[in-house]
Amino acid sequence: MRRNAAAILTGCALALTACGTAPATPESSPSPTTLAGRVALLSDEDLAGQVLMPYAYGQDATQVSAGAAKANQKMAGVRTPAELVAKLRLGGVILVGFEAGDPTAQDTANVDRPEQVRKFTAGLQAAAAKLPAGSPLLIGTDQEYGVVTRVKTGVTLLPSAMALGAANKPELTEAAWRTAGTELAAMGINVDFAPDADVQGESSVIGSRSFGSDSALVAEQAAAAVRGLQAAGVAATLKHFPGHGRPAADSHGDLPQLKQTRKELAEIDLPPFQAGIKAGAMLIMSGHLDVRAIDPGMPASFSAKVLDGVLRQELGFQGVVVTDALNMAPAERWPAGEAAVRALQAGNDLLLMPPDPVAAYNGILTALKTGKLSRDRLRESVTRIQTLKHAVADDDQPGLDVLAGQTHQAAVAAAASAAVTQLRGACGAALVTGPVGVTAAKGRESSRDHLVKALQAQGVRVEQRPATAGAQVVHLVGYGDTAGDLNAKATIAVAMDTPYILAKSPAPILLATYSSSPSSLDALAAVLAGKAKAEGRSPVAVNGLPRSSCS
Repeated sequence: MRRNAAAILTGCALALTACGTAPATPESSPSPTTLAGRVALLSDEDLAGQVLMPYAYGQDATQVSAGAAKANQKMAGVRTPAELVAKLRLGGVILVGFEAGDPTAQDTANVDRPEQVRKFTAGLQAAAAKLPAGSPLLIGTDQEYGVVTRVKTGVTLLPSAMALGAANKPELTEAAWRTAGTELAAMGINVDFAPDADVQGESSVIGSRSFGSDSALVAEQAAAAVRGLQAAGVAATLKHFPGHGRPAADSHGDLPQLKQTRKELAEIDLPPFQAGIKAGAMLIMSGHLDVRAIDPGMPASFSAKVLDGVLRQELGFQGVVVTDALNMAPAERWPAGEAAVRALQAGNDLLLMPPDPVAAYNGILTALKTGKLSRDRLRESVTRIQTLKHAVADDDQPGLDVLAGQTHQAAVAAAASAAVTQLRGACGAALVTGPVGVTAAKGRESSRDHLVKALQAQGVRVEQRPATAGAQVVHLVGYGDTAGDLNAKATIAVAMDTPYILAKSPAPILLATYSSSPSSLDALAAVLAGKAKAEGRSPVAVNGLPRSSCS
């Protein structure tokens, strides 16, 4: 029977003194019958590897393309992902989808289709089973849905977090994320770096990855997502602690400053993390953020004042703290080996995507030998990681036949339907009558084509491009689009990402789906055809527009 990871960890609370995981004291011999006792028996090499979660190139654990083998050789002196697991005695591997234009893309990315992911993860677990640590591998990915989605085909695609915030129905959010967890588990993924617990401010960096700008709403939604994921046996990760919603800079290239006072942090930014912790979140991701009110100049991901002082002591989090990617600019101010040691000293447990995993591994070993990093500190992290591993161990992995099934599609469709928001124009009747033309910003052709089919399925007559004179024009814009991507002749403008762009549209009717997922476009078609109401309410303020013109 498949484990309910949330239920397991409710009893253990990932505490080092619970469930037989108390660290061995110097006066007593480590007992191999307890988790911490087994950790105490691990070699330095095993301990160092267990806190690492790098990526590996290729789409199979043991058989990879020449390009992937070359990339792995350059990165770590190995050919395959399985060899990387063995060489560094890894505790985890992250699955990533390299972007178009990345020179390592195409034949080196390790995410493609669900069947490939399941075979790949099974091969990784087989490699991990041979390690002295004797525990399953943590296999994680960033499956937030919306603009950050790694597995994009063959699965049920949830609408973005902001869409769920617009629906503001936690029961629908929980149900949607339970389907997500079940499908991730079927592919062999046991850690999702989601949900995003950032409270959206004026910055556009996080955007639709956030549930919204109201702290209480974000807290409720984040907790619901945690419950849904973990009910399916996949560990949830709240990110980016202590909150990336308000700084203007992007931590991929800069060190953003959080200028909030301690009081503002406590009242606005921290409540979603507190709610997620209460819901049982197993991981929290530390952000590369300069929290001026706590430890100015130091990234939170390397700050003991933030991670130990606030997250552990004030908020009482006992789970696994994972760094944001260590190949991001704020973390690369130090060499990879030094960064790994500093991150552990600050209170992180799991080190994500070190730019040089071999250097990170060797840096930890050197720090152990010199006493710069204590074994007790490292064993503490490994014990937390091992506790997490046993909590998400898959006794009964779902089959791939659960992917994109009718029940899952229905759960997600309900959430997407509740999200559609009308911000301008009269409500209560069909928004399109007679012939309709559909246009879209450059790069949105697939969304346009899907909406055309969805409208036709609703009985709407859609004109071919260009629409004939007199036809109503529905225009779609999405992630990254600007005012120049709007259609001045459109009757209806639709934002498939954050709704801020709608403030610049002259269209008499404005709608937001916050997402270009198939379910979101199907829900939009139903509203346009008058078959459903626009029940959503914008979870962020849009200049000059109401949260809804239908309420």
